[in-house]
Amino acid sequence: MVRVTFNCLDSFICEECGRPVNPENAGSQHRNHCPHCLTSLHADTLPGDRASLCRWKMDPISIWSKEDGEWAIIHRCRNCGTLKTNRIAADDNQEKLIHLATRAIQYPPFAIENC
Repeated sequence: MVRVTFNCLDSFICEECGRPVNPENAGSQHRNHCPHCLTSLHADTLPGDRASLCRWKMDPISIWSKEDGEWAIIHRCRNCGTLKTNRIAADDNQEKLIHLATRAIQYPPFAIENC
């Protein structure tokens, strides 16, 4: 299957939800995922190089809160399972970001006893 990839500053139509994405609203120099559904493409081997041969969709699976307090979305490739992180952008769907963050708390990988 051939996948269309995009440059960090190019507008594009999301392959997952079909909505238009304009990088100018991201608040940064890079647009690596759809702000509506948060889906990304496995386009990079190294950040920004667009050298990956995989090119499959990457699902947003969780949120990472970095030491400086900035959030990043953790994406997993549907094809090869590679995990990548992308900084959240100013125009990302806040409801979906909160859903990712709370899902990790709702379904921990260990039993929670009465704390």
